[in-house]
Amino acid sequence: MKESQTIEFKKSLAERKEILETISAFANSKGGKIFVGVEENRDGSVKKVTGIKIRGKEIENLGNEIRQNTDPVIYPSIEIKEIEGKSVLVVEVSESPLKPVFAKINKTPVAFKRVGKTNQKIDANELRQILSEGKEFLWDSQVCEEAKLEDIDERKVGWFLKEARKQRGLKIPGDAHIEEVLMRLKLLRKGKLTNAAVLLFGKELVFLQSEVKCIRFSGNEPVKPYIDFQTLEGNVFDLIDNARDFVLRNIKKAIWLVPEKVQREEKYEYPPDAIREAIVNAVAHRDYRSPSKVQVRIFDNRIEIWSPGTLPKEIGIEDLKKEHNSIPRNPLLFKQLFWVKYVEDVGSGTLDMIGQCREWNIPEPEFEHITGSFAVIFKLPPVLEDLHRLGLNERQIKAINYVIKQGSITNREYTSLNNISRKMATIDLTELVERGLLIRVGEGKRGLKYILSGLRKDYAKDYAKNE
Repeated sequence: MKESQTIEFKKSLAERKEILETISAFANSKGGKIFVGVEENRDGSVKKVTGIKIRGKEIENLGNEIRQNTDPVIYPSIEIKEIEGKSVLVVEVSESPLKPVFAKINKTPVAFKRVGKTNQKIDANELRQILSEGKEFLWDSQVCEEAKLEDIDERKVGWFLKEARKQRGLKIPGDAHIEEVLMRLKLLRKGKLTNAAVLLFGKELVFLQSEVKCIRFSGNEPVKPYIDFQTLEGNVFDLIDNARDFVLRNIKKAIWLVPEKVQREEKYEYPPDAIREAIVNAVAHRDYRSPSKVQVRIFDNRIEIWSPGTLPKEIGIEDLKKEHNSIPRNPLLFKQLFWVKYVEDVGSGTLDMIGQCREWNIPEPEFEHITGSFAVIFKLPPVLEDLHRLGLNERQIKAINYVIKQGSITNREYTSLNNISRKMATIDLTELVERGLLIRVGEGKRGLKYILSGLRKDYAKDYAKNE
């Protein structure tokens, strides 16, 4: 055995700097193994197996040191092997799907590559080239070594082609060979399936993190017992559709009679299209490098949809409430969802959700970062019996009852009803809007008024009758 493109010898763990350099070089190349406890000759052959003594938590500490000093983080395999009767530490590094991998040398990030049996710094020009080709190193574009062409569900591909031609005019004939279809969709790299191809059309579950966990809690806290629980598996299309179906069977419908119509009308308490949009975004934009799963969490008063990973650095929470660019985390996966109209490539998804909630007369969705995940939260307005528990003052409660009976209230009416100043009326009414109890309609001093928010209007009418 000699040092080579994929083999490196080190005499002891004292050579920490050189070990980190080699880890970066292997991760940026084809991977390799570092044998610690082996002394080499000048030509790279084994001179002597010296072995090493492992004390206490030395292996654990080495793993932590490697993780803390590599970016993206490298998780090598570290084990003790016996060679020539002596203990040798073997550090095995795989090629990283995300390049370049930097090693922190004296607190300075440096990227290396493997050339023959040596580690060489990657110069600025080469770094720029790697970064300009960044799409090749995105997770969804990486080759899935575990999957083969026969693992692709041809029926799902056939459905996709039919739907994509119908929705977006995709120019791939329905009788094209499966390999040609995947190649033209850029889902093959060097004849091998990409991660996106497996997510979209795989017969079997390959990526455990792609599951979606759906939970219907009892009440408003995330505690057992659950009313309904389901772990969804399958391709991304099935995940999206089945997660939406889980929500719809676990939320209520309002039913009422419409004048001059025989049939009753029904309406979900949340806008289904907004829920679906949030689920699509969670599946399409999640960080698939994370072992966490998308979660759909339903409570009595809200729905939370969690997606592993945070927003791109170019977009902040407030940007989601106005026009913004579309920056997909998984552009290859996103493109295929676009072909079948599961997504639009214009950054309008969050604005659509906001608009649909307004039409439904429920509070606008909230967007948050929670413990490494991005969450969309849909809330129902509080029921009227909770007004005192919400801490509303008597003026505000009187105004809510007025709106229930009269249909709306203006600032002037609020002022007269409570015998207060216009400024105080504005403060009170603004708080009621922020709490999701009232919404503003109209414009200007004369046209602006406030109406009851929410879908619980049948309950509100009954409440008013009992006042």
